[in-house]
Amino acid sequence: MIAGFDEIDRTMVAAVGGKGAHLGELSRIDGVRVPAGFCVTTDAYRRVLEQVPAALLDRLSGLDPADRAAVGSVSAEVRRVIEAIAVPADVATAITGALHDGAYAVRSSATAEDLPTASFAGQQDTYLNVLGAAAVLDHVRRCWASLFTERAVTYRLRNGFDHRRVLMAVVIQRMVFPEASGILFTADPVSGNRHVTTVDAGFGLGEALVSGLVNPDVFKVRNGVVVERAISVKKRAIRALPAGGTEEVEIEQAELPALTDAQVVRLAALGRTIEAHLGRPQDIEWCLTGDDFAIVQSRPITTLFPIPEAAGPGNRVYVSVGHQQMMTDPMKPLGISMWQLTALAPMHAAGGRLFVDVTARLATPAGRAGLQGMAGKSDPLVGDALQTVFDRDFVPLDPRAAPAAPPLGGQQGDEIANDPEIVAELVGRTEDSLAALKRDIATKSGPALFEFLLEAVEEHKRLLTDPLSMQALMAGMGATWWLNDHLLDWLGERNVADTLTLSAPGNITSEMGLALLDVADVIRPYTEVVAFLQRGVGDDFLDELPRFAGGAEAREAIESYLERYGMRCAGEIDITRPRWSEQPSTLVPLILDNVRTFEHGEAARRFEHGRLTAARKEQEVLARLRALPDGEAKATETKHMIDRVRTFIGYREFPKYGIVSRYFVYKCALLAEADRLVRAGALPARDDIFYLTFQELSDAVRHQAVDEQLVRNRQEEFRSYAALAAPRILTSEGEGINGAYRRDDVPPGALVGVPVSAGTIEGRARVVLDMARADVEAGDILVTAYTDPSWSPLFVSVAGLVTEVGGQMTHGAVIAREYGLPAVVGVDNATRLIPDGSRIRVHGTDGYIELLPGSA
Repeated sequence: MIAGFDEIDRTMVAAVGGKGAHLGELSRIDGVRVPAGFCVTTDAYRRVLEQVPAALLDRLSGLDPADRAAVGSVSAEVRRVIEAIAVPADVATAITGALHDGAYAVRSSATAEDLPTASFAGQQDTYLNVLGAAAVLDHVRRCWASLFTERAVTYRLRNGFDHRRVLMAVVIQRMVFPEASGILFTADPVSGNRHVTTVDAGFGLGEALVSGLVNPDVFKVRNGVVVERAISVKKRAIRALPAGGTEEVEIEQAELPALTDAQVVRLAALGRTIEAHLGRPQDIEWCLTGDDFAIVQSRPITTLFPIPEAAGPGNRVYVSVGHQQMMTDPMKPLGISMWQLTALAPMHAAGGRLFVDVTARLATPAGRAGLQGMAGKSDPLVGDALQTVFDRDFVPLDPRAAPAAPPLGGQQGDEIANDPEIVAELVGRTEDSLAALKRDIATKSGPALFEFLLEAVEEHKRLLTDPLSMQALMAGMGATWWLNDHLLDWLGERNVADTLTLSAPGNITSEMGLALLDVADVIRPYTEVVAFLQRGVGDDFLDELPRFAGGAEAREAIESYLERYGMRCAGEIDITRPRWSEQPSTLVPLILDNVRTFEHGEAARRFEHGRLTAARKEQEVLARLRALPDGEAKATETKHMIDRVRTFIGYREFPKYGIVSRYFVYKCALLAEADRLVRAGALPARDDIFYLTFQELSDAVRHQAVDEQLVRNRQEEFRSYAALAAPRILTSEGEGINGAYRRDDVPPGALVGVPVSAGTIEGRARVVLDMARADVEAGDILVTAYTDPSWSPLFVSVAGLVTEVGGQMTHGAVIAREYGLPAVVGVDNATRLIPDGSRIRVHGTDGYIELLPGSA
């Protein structure tokens, strides 16, 4: 029932919990002093848990983590039951037999604690300066019960941990009475830099820092040198009482540092020793007695964003792909590997996200300017983050380096004619290639399918790099930039292109939103169908529709929509995400919103209104230009650019549609292979293939075998990645850089972003993180992390848009302009800083949001 530290190593989490396993492992490291102790194992806790009524634990598991009152009430009842259970006699005998004279720390050590993917820090209890065997036994019981504190129960409910499967061991360790103590992070917990050690230090016991009683001294160490220090005034400390327990005391010379620089450097070196042994950055609790450091805990730092595997020697700089593609959520391994296969540049995975190594471009002034200009147009915060890298000389300029290659697509597509037939030809090429893919893939299965897919990927890349397609894309974007720049200079009006591009022809993404309005027109007259959909439906609802009057017509309208757009979904660059064709119920709330909010013919009215507004704006702009000096020439050039933008800007959305269409074909074929593996007993569930890479899945199909442990490990990794925020720029030292807006022309307290669609709108903020759970009404302002094309059907119901990610030419910006919605994107932390239901004012022309008093 007990195990000494000398009997414990890091593999024994199931027996002694995370804290106990780490203490046992730490005690094995040469040069690391760990106060002696032992663990009461989880076997002892199991015997206690068996005496807790099963019905009580069932009630706990069924609670909503958001229901704080219920969680608090039931968890308190569980604690009372456990604290009333006596420590089993043989366990008590084992514990008391291992005790010696003196004080002990009695500390909880759960099996779901201090894990690489979940720290559970501070979830259970610790008791210091416990004197006597009876008091130790009493505190062991309290530690067992602390597995059911309200905060611990809520944490488990939110993170999907089973209350019965998380067990509790207890650490009983010789008490240390330090002059100073604190926390050592072997990587900077704020920036993520793995080369910087951060030391927090205070006087007395570390609980003064943990509880927030005092601000710590903070030291930063790099390469054995203290490079930064901030000494706080520490007026109070926690000391041990002679009779047991602790007390707060006032201290003299509170302004003195708790450690000398020499001690800090020595402690940092000790941290590096521990990190090297444990294999990853650590959060270490330390105590100083005399001039000797004792280590009383070490756990992985779970908040650090992983570093991509280096693509070459020296310092590397990586740019986030997700911030360019409007999908910053983690991707599953199959999604990552498929994007890597089809991408035009090498991609590096880290934290479930993809990054491009841009180090080579940073070696020359021209490369830097080109990359910063291109990235800045897509996302100004990326441009600013790159400037931070330049200013630090993180990648020195290399005068011998060859100039960076120009971006794909040349300059601005100036050599392409303003001919709508070019767009029609490009669309036809994509559709013909897609039809050939569907025809040919239908004949492939088993290993032959994977060989075929590698060939299909080459056709995929050929379409993406089609010179004519690239020229068309650049022509539309280049004309937009030209119009905004020149008309601001000539007329003093910002973002004129936002109006001039309204209802531009051929925009597949805006058409998708309007087409769902047409679906609502079909359904609206049939009250039985509407009532059925309002009751809440599953993904088989299409099969049930014919039972109702008008159901056949409704089904046909929805199926026609899915035939055209069913390959889309939120986060669609990840092939593993469920498509609308796979989960058609995702569209039902949007259809019902359209039925309730709009009248018949809304799609046609909207498009015509946008077209007429753009035409009137064109005439106004040209008339104003002609009144200027050299106005006829300015008007002629502007007319050419207006025609150009209306010819090509709609095509901006089509290549992504083609990519996603091909992805869905690939996915259907791969899922057919998954079904065969399931039938053969080689795979528990078809979706398990999403946790394999393309090559691993190919091998599994070839050998008819899947490594189930690998799948489980990947599932756990994926869950941990969801808690991490991907930085815009990541360095090989692990530092995440997100950039900042450097503006002084906005009101105090305003949130700054990128103006992407002109106009000002005031209304109720609706913070939506999952489109399927959107609850918006006409006039609401949509606030979300990012939008990809799948969000455009929601745009028809809202009056404005705010996102955390994006730039002038990202999909959400293009569609916001198409629908005439004032929009500001790239607003850092918008979903946290803007309360749901609050009133806000979106300045889409000037790029900021004001939080207004009151709420709707």
